[in-house]
Amino acid sequence: MTARKLLTGFLAGFIATFVFHQLAVAILAAIGLSPFGAWNFSATAPLGIPAVLSLSFWGGIWGIIMIMLHQHFGQGTRYWLSAFLFGGIVTSVVALFIVVPMKGGPLGGGFAPALLLTVFIINGVWGIAAAWLFRVFGKMGAASTVL
Repeated sequence: MTARKLLTGFLAGFIATFVFHQLAVAILAAIGLSPFGAWNFSATAPLGIPAVLSLSFWGGIWGIIMIMLHQHFGQGTRYWLSAFLFGGIVTSVVALFIVVPMKGGPLGGGFAPALLLTVFIINGVWGIAAAWLFRVFGKMGAASTVL
């Protein structure tokens, strides 16, 4: 795994979170499905950085994990479905069963249907966006080696 590939994964995951994941949250909140809003700039413990930047940082970490695995996703529709399911299932399970309880919330977010659906959709959107950005950044990298 090259440093360039790790950086690509991080940047793709960070941007996918800050832009596409949060846009999905905003849309779901606008139609009354999401129990929380998008682009939360409230300070988070322990460093006091805005929540959306903390979330985007962790999206970058997930992007590194995903870029190491995405070559196994298949081709065509299977690739995009796998990217959606990686985001929608893998990251959601970690969020609901590890992160939320560590922050004092109920296991599985209390299994509230609106929350579960929101988390699955927004993280699935993140997966597709990160996979798309892998390709965009890959083409940019290929172009820069030609120049």
